[in-house]
Amino acid sequence: MSIAENEDEVRAERPELLPLHGIRVLALEQMQALPYATQLLARLGAEVVKVEPPGAGDSGRGSLPAMTDPHGRRVGATYLRNNFGKRSICVDLKDPAGVDLVLRLAPRFDVIAENSKPGAMVRLGVGYEDIAAVHPRAVYVSVSGFGNTVPTPYRDWPAFAPVVEAMSGIYEMKRTGDLPPTVAPVGALGDIGAALFASIGILAALRHRDLTGHGQYVDIAMFDAVVAMTDIVTNFWSMGLRNGELGPLIMHGFRASDGWFVLQVGREAHFAKLVALIGRSEWAADPRFATRQGWVDRLEDTLRPAIEKWASGLTKLEACQRLGAAGLAAGPCLADAEVAADPHLAARSMLVALPRTDGVGQPVLSPGSPVRLSAAPARPGRRPPWLGEHTDEVLAAELGLGQDALGALRTAGVIA
Repeated sequence: MSIAENEDEVRAERPELLPLHGIRVLALEQMQALPYATQLLARLGAEVVKVEPPGAGDSGRGSLPAMTDPHGRRVGATYLRNNFGKRSICVDLKDPAGVDLVLRLAPRFDVIAENSKPGAMVRLGVGYEDIAAVHPRAVYVSVSGFGNTVPTPYRDWPAFAPVVEAMSGIYEMKRTGDLPPTVAPVGALGDIGAALFASIGILAALRHRDLTGHGQYVDIAMFDAVVAMTDIVTNFWSMGLRNGELGPLIMHGFRASDGWFVLQVGREAHFAKLVALIGRSEWAADPRFATRQGWVDRLEDTLRPAIEKWASGLTKLEACQRLGAAGLAAGPCLADAEVAADPHLAARSMLVALPRTDGVGQPVLSPGSPVRLSAAPARPGRRPPWLGEHTDEVLAAELGLGQDALGALRTAGVIA
């Protein structure tokens, strides 16, 4: 039996082998910074119930590009790629009856998570203290631009990923001359970074609860997360580098016959391998290249022309294959269509195809889980839920509400 067949069997028959099986998450979330974290938990076996406001739902549903769901409603790309494996209920938290529902649901979940503007959940009556009062063992998670628990001059600022990315210093570090900064150069680093640290915080708090029996508040600031991920800005500054300098190493892009590839050389032994590969082995003993600073100083007038002459008869992939065979780290700069067709990503099931529901043949591609555990195959990618798809199911199962009670709440606009 192949590994793939065995994984299918485990998924179908032994969900308890998933590491987070039994962990339940109530997510008052929107957009990406928290939804990516809860989706990662869901892929590892957690049960995630997403709470959305009636009407438009999660604001990520309104993003572009978008597709149309079976009910004719727009569903944006941000929502589609961040909500696999969840269930959706619609509850109006601006209505006291909606708040009451969440407070009654909370004790049935291990984790209650939110990513609204600081103070918003407290004003609604579902802040940490409100949840802890009804569920002391709860792990309560907040993800926001600048945090909830420590005074900061930015606490009340609205924040999307590019805002905290800019404030981390990485945009200015990478900016050239008088050109404006390149905004969001790697997608939502601020969101994904915060989500990853939120996931770590959740798992640590759950372990702490196992040891002590006590819940706690996990507070994640997107700004903190991005500074942690762009550590070179402050670290290099503290060690004397300025104006985007990265130190004496080759870490640049070079042109091949069909595009660009990136090469990193930071050790003398690797430099010797590089110059031998491009037919200039004598440069390993050349005084001009005796130091790493010498490599950088002669990069544009000597090294780049030689490297690109060597690569001119090769595709970017062929160049990287030859560099890799010589023990040098290099990778092609792939275009979007090349990433979508990449054989490595296919082999590791890293792109999930979501069939569209509006007649468009091209499925929506979203990243799969990068976490691979040998004893716990990944949960299959159940599609993102339609708005409020599981409202009746969840409220009936968790709170015992019958059809009459559900109908009354729906008529009053508390649920949808």
